[in-house]
Amino acid sequence: MKYRITLEGRTWEVAVDGATVTVDGRAYQAELRPVQGTPLRLLTLEGRAWPFAVEGSTREAWTLLVQGERREVEVLDQRTVQIRALAGSHAEPSGPVPLKAPMPGLVVRVLAEPGQKVVEGDSLIVLEAMKMQNELKAGSSAIVERVSALPGKTVEKGEVLMTFSSA
Repeated sequence: MKYRITLEGRTWEVAVDGATVTVDGRAYQAELRPVQGTPLRLLTLEGRAWPFAVEGSTREAWTLLVQGERREVEVLDQRTVQIRALAGSHAEPSGPVPLKAPMPGLVVRVLAEPGQKVVEGDSLIVLEAMKMQNELKAGSSAIVERVSALPGKTVEKGEVLMTFSSA
């Protein structure tokens, strides 16, 4: 299966054939699997492993949490790329993506408040899960619109913790 993957403004052509993943013409041995009992996935590429959480917004737009930082990723299969090319349209996100809990946990600290301007990478919330504290960071520049997370409150995976408006 062939895909076009865009992350932080950079695009790669990716082909997946069993355990072989070809990225822009270069082949790698890879495996992606869930970590049992957690919301994490483990990507093993050429023997090196990277854990990350997937918030997943739609079929094509994913939000990844990698080492406490949010990354927006667009994953398009070959058919969707062809349809968009024929239609001459490309759906752009309508605004900043809300911050959702990547896993169930306890809100330890809220570091932003409504009306506050944040930039990509700013720490917004500290969430404790499985005895580890995870800093949830801004995925892009925006203005905090609403904060629904409260210190001491437990949250479920996928629960909206903070919403934003365009900066």
